[in-house]
Amino acid sequence: MSLPSMNLSANAVDFIDEGHLHGLLSGEKPSAVRIREIISKSLNKEALSVEETAVLVRTDDPALHEEIFAAARQLKETVYGNRIVLFAPLYIGNDCINDCTYCAFKRSNFRAIRRTLTPEEVRLQVTALQDHGHKRLILVFGEHSRYDADFIAETVRNVYSVRSGHGEIRRVNINAAPLDVEGYRKVKDAGIGTYQIFMETYHHATYAAMHPGNTRKGNYLYRLDGLSRAFEAGCDDVGLGVLFGLYDWRFEVLAMVRHALYLQERFNVGPHTLSFPRLRPASGVKFDEKFFTTDAEFKRIIAILRLAVPYTGLILTAREKPELRRELMSFGVSQIDAGSRIELGGYTEAGDAQVMEREQFSLADIRSLDDVMCQLMSDGYVPSFCTSCYRSGRTGEHFMEFSIPGFIKRFCTPNALLTLQEYLMDYASPETRRVGEKLISEELERMEDGDMKQRTIKQLEEIKQRHVRDIYF
Repeated sequence: MSLPSMNLSANAVDFIDEGHLHGLLSGEKPSAVRIREIISKSLNKEALSVEETAVLVRTDDPALHEEIFAAARQLKETVYGNRIVLFAPLYIGNDCINDCTYCAFKRSNFRAIRRTLTPEEVRLQVTALQDHGHKRLILVFGEHSRYDADFIAETVRNVYSVRSGHGEIRRVNINAAPLDVEGYRKVKDAGIGTYQIFMETYHHATYAAMHPGNTRKGNYLYRLDGLSRAFEAGCDDVGLGVLFGLYDWRFEVLAMVRHALYLQERFNVGPHTLSFPRLRPASGVKFDEKFFTTDAEFKRIIAILRLAVPYTGLILTAREKPELRRELMSFGVSQIDAGSRIELGGYTEAGDAQVMEREQFSLADIRSLDDVMCQLMSDGYVPSFCTSCYRSGRTGEHFMEFSIPGFIKRFCTPNALLTLQEYLMDYASPETRRVGEKLISEELERMEDGDMKQRTIKQLEEIKQRHVRDIYF
């Protein structure tokens, strides 16, 4: 097996104009009137320009920060309701030809324990995840010749084939190296959901310093162009992300918004998700703390991104501590991972302590899925394992057609309640089931009377009384 070719997409271009972005950051401090104008536009569910996003980034007035936070909460509630989608990462292999300075899987780290799960080991991991209640996974691969498009596609099909009790995986997302167009077609044919590529940093000099030029990842344009090739291959569900802590967070926010807008302009579809993990300790890695992102800055990042891209999902990972995740949930987050282990084979082999030599970085939240579910519901959120839009073809432009009029809130909340009821029946602890049944009852009380409410009540009873599974609108 060989790595895909380095062919770029048609009309590939480096659309990150650093001079322009830095210029936007060096402008004068914005007035309260201007901040409120931009907030008003966002609350009207209109995407912000890079220039407008920069205005929100530049303000250093704590009172205006609070207005931005309040607007992000309001927009999240308007678009997504109180629903939080849950997933788990599954690391398939950590062999890697790259030498990224911040990553424990870098090829020069001889302390890392290298491993690629066999098909049977993958099935054991998936069974363990299903037995805890997971329905959505993201498969993570190092960049290596053995992890080519055929291997990824084969692994995806293997994951989908696993059944344990009422368990099944209904959506498999991918976090892997950029592919060529033909490679994306292969993995799309396997039935993947989102294909996620982290740019890590959009700052050219920092990117070069973090990714040596003699490695495949050292090619900035090839990685920047990766999602464009995915679109050319017919993948209309993609995710992008930045690893905050490598460079100035303000620049990275503007660059990520620029990338989202570029995809929207070129393909008429923006990214399905944005991810914004922060640097975490990792085996064999030393960090320069110059650009470490504080909790206060991280809070601003999430709120500003929510306002900038109203219909894009925001993913908050288990890199963050439980108490911080709880605080940040209301600022626009729509997806989190839970019950996560990122050691190779971690879902069946790891104990309570993390094994640094077997993972890419350390996690700060390794609570069980049940514990996270109980906490979310106690705080008034509806945990969701829903995959209805993906499985009904409501992705890409179709997703926007449905989501702009409020489809997400109207239809996804009933679907979330159905998947929650499945979890409560099949996997929940007694306390979590008690909290969950109370939450479902309260959500039904809040629903408008009508056909959708009656259908939801009927389907909930189908799940409870007749043990029917996988019902969705």
